[in-house]
Amino acid sequence: MKVKLPTYTQEVCKRGRIYYYYRRGKFRMRLPGRPFSTEFMDAHSAAEVAFRAQGGLETDIGANRLKPGSFNALVMSYYRSAEFLNLKPISQRTNRNVIEKIRLLLGDAQVSSFLPRHLERMMAEKADTPDAANRIRRMMKILMRHAIRLGYRNDDPTARVPKLKNRSDGYKTWSEDEIEQFYAAHGEGTRARLAFDLMLYTGQRRSDVIRMGHQHIRNGTLAIRQSKTGTVVEIPIHPRLKTVLDSLSRDNLTFLVTDQGKPFSPAGFGNWIGDCVRKAGLRQGLAKGEKGLSSHGLRKAICRRLADAGCDALQIMAITGHRDIKQIMVYIEARDRSRAAEAAIRAIGERPGGTNRDQTV
Repeated sequence: MKVKLPTYTQEVCKRGRIYYYYRRGKFRMRLPGRPFSTEFMDAHSAAEVAFRAQGGLETDIGANRLKPGSFNALVMSYYRSAEFLNLKPISQRTNRNVIEKIRLLLGDAQVSSFLPRHLERMMAEKADTPDAANRIRRMMKILMRHAIRLGYRNDDPTARVPKLKNRSDGYKTWSEDEIEQFYAAHGEGTRARLAFDLMLYTGQRRSDVIRMGHQHIRNGTLAIRQSKTGTVVEIPIHPRLKTVLDSLSRDNLTFLVTDQGKPFSPAGFGNWIGDCVRKAGLRQGLAKGEKGLSSHGLRKAICRRLADAGCDALQIMAITGHRDIKQIMVYIEARDRSRAAEAAIRAIGERPGGTNRDQTV
């Protein structure tokens, strides 16, 4: 039975070899790898962006009706820019999701008429989710920088709009009790347990976990280039994870596949993990805007575990691929505070009403 190829995919046979192309009208781009592999789908997404940047998207919203100096014109120009096209496919998709919301809201409005109060109003509508509000500010800043280069305006109105303070610590870090509860709900041999082990014992982002396969393992080490940063991380495989991976079939390019036997997309994987978390009874009682437990929270959990095991910042960064040591120092400082508190209480001693002078601090 012939498998249906992704949309706009053309199969070409030359000299006995099969090649795949993204084809829309006169636009064509070669796609590497096998259909539905991570390499293939990343290239397919990049081809989609390239097609739209070269005029495809203008047709969608009316190329002949673009008003000079409008947000529609600004966004179309930005999509064609080297700044956007040089981003990783995953970053292009992430940025585009926010930018398209801005474009749909402002459309034909003149960029030169945009004022700080307009951005403040847009952010105020997202006040319950400060991260989302700040993403709008960040994307608007990128667009305004591009607008200045185009001569649409001479200043950046976003510079006078502060970021919203986020009272939360972002994605919730999984506690050891929550990890145990998830394990209890999803037994050995289940896909949920496999996904959990891959995240917990490698500390990688979901966009990288879904790409992992036997081809990434050499001599007991899992090596993979992170899709977000381009950093190559080499992670010695934990004995527990090795036992799990050794039992897996080699029929698929990736360890994790959907019910249809295809690789996950990052968004699809995130939604599926959310379902697994709910089935484990770990999503009850979430306040409005609270993110709850997620795959990213497991990345934070391994940082905590490594810190608690005595690893320094550089050792933790070697596993996770973090580039900013400030993020890692949060875990190091939390560990040091905990140990300092324990030492302080021990120094007081057990005698009521005062310190134990016989003990050495």
